[in-house]
Amino acid sequence: MTTIGIIGTGHVGSNLAKAAVAHGYDVVISNSSGPGSLSDLVSELGTRATAGTAEQAAAAADFAIVAIPITTVGQVPVEPLAGKVVIATINYFPKRDGHIADIDNGTTTAPGVLQEHLPASKVVRAFSMIDAADMSGDGHPKGDPKRRALALAGDDAEARQLVAGLYDQFGFDAVDLGPLAESWRVDPGQRAFVTHQNLAELRANVASAKRG
Repeated sequence: MTTIGIIGTGHVGSNLAKAAVAHGYDVVISNSSGPGSLSDLVSELGTRATAGTAEQAAAAADFAIVAIPITTVGQVPVEPLAGKVVIATINYFPKRDGHIADIDNGTTTAPGVLQEHLPASKVVRAFSMIDAADMSGDGHPKGDPKRRALALAGDDAEARQLVAGLYDQFGFDAVDLGPLAESWRVDPGQRAFVTHQNLAELRANVASAKRG
């Protein structure tokens, strides 16, 4: 059975954990307050879920999800995630997070900050352009007119394929943007960010994105 390690259990991490267990994954969830603070969420998620430290979640993971503020990526364990796919749901909001010069000047991207922290991991930006509740509550089968599309970006092609498959399982179509350097196309403020869009609409929105 595939285990997903989830680092961060706010609205995003909790809803992705719900979606994961609903689709047959085991999850090890963690947060900055320690495993004891997650007992209610573990009870809600059921027998496929356990709580641990961030290090334990990372070590148990076949692949991981990092759902924490960009200002705290330095707390993500490095060694246990080496060689693993790491899904970054991270967004950058300067008014909330303070300015990060390398993002502001286009040198890097929000998920690129995590990739720099995890040089031996395969970071893929995903689930960052959808409301948290919709991650577990708005998936639809292929062919359903309500089915939405989500974008992904990463520097490793196999890692992007894994995430595209996860999107499909969770009920979403995938638009592959290519490398992390292109992930700005779904940043806050862009037309593709947090909007209901199908495959054609998302492709059009990312194509028309303008930086700065």
